[in-house]
Amino acid sequence: MEAKKTTKRAKKFTKTIELLDILENDARREVKDLAEMLEENEADIASQLTELEKQKVICGYHTLINWEKTSSERVTALIQVSVTPQRGKGFDKIAERIYRFDEVRSVYLMSGGYDFTVIVEGSTMKEVAMFVAKRLAPLDSVTSTATHLILKRYKDYGTVLEPDEKGGRMAVTL
Repeated sequence: MEAKKTTKRAKKFTKTIELLDILENDARREVKDLAEMLEENEADIASQLTELEKQKVICGYHTLINWEKTSSERVTALIQVSVTPQRGKGFDKIAERIYRFDEVRSVYLMSGGYDFTVIVEGSTMKEVAMFVAKRLAPLDSVTSTATHLILKRYKDYGTVLEPDEKGGRMAVTL
């Protein structure tokens, strides 16, 4: 009996991972389509999605936009941040202070030569620079920052933004 429960849990886990993989690549899939793809009924898929949202496994649904194709001016910067962890709180409280800023799009704890990677968006380079100089760098635990402007995105979240329409190989010159 226990072996059947274990097998059933393993199958459910596998289906959940399949569901998450599908949604990660196309969040616009309808419940009907998801049910067909996973050979499940719609009510079960809808229930599972609700549960995954409650558990914060699914944290949101996003649209990837190629802003270079619009008239909107955007500056995106990747900022390497070194900090002194707070006693008893580690990196989490510092990360929370950083991610609460409206300009911040992402915060990642890193291994290596610095502690956090912070992705920031602004309307101008000056706006991004002023955010770093007046809001991020002065935080108590921040010991240093290094700002890198993203000049062009070729691929983002697994999506190629401007695929090679020619389909040919790149020329090689010596």
